[in-house]
Amino acid sequence: QVQLVESGGGLVQAGGSLRLSCAASGFTFSRYVMSWYRQAPGKERELVAAIGSTGGSTNYADSVKGRFTISRDNAKNTVYLQMNTLKPEDTAVYYCKAQSVINTFWGQGTQVTVSL
Repeated sequence: QVQLVESGGGLVQAGGSLRLSCAASGFTFSRYVMSWYRQAPGKERELVAAIGSTGGSTNYADSVKGRFTISRDNAKNTVYLQMNTLKPEDTAVYYCKAQSVINTFWGQGTQVTVSL
């Protein structure tokens, strides 16, 4: 049974930090590209950051470059999103995604709320 379980969301003041985690099970984690997406109320889901299967390549949305860092630990089947200098516009539900040539899996999401 495939599972992606996000954690680490919450309420934080602007300028603060949060670290999201996504624990994977039920598939060969090290063979999948992992990504974080987010969806704010009334907006489409958007890519925040992605990391290659070995962790050797990453890419970020322009809006988070220099503030967010994606990483993964293939031994722990977990992908992380370190979010620094958070802004109110970062408020959204954050989703973890696993993608291979054949399959795509999504987590259930974790809420991040950034207050002024």
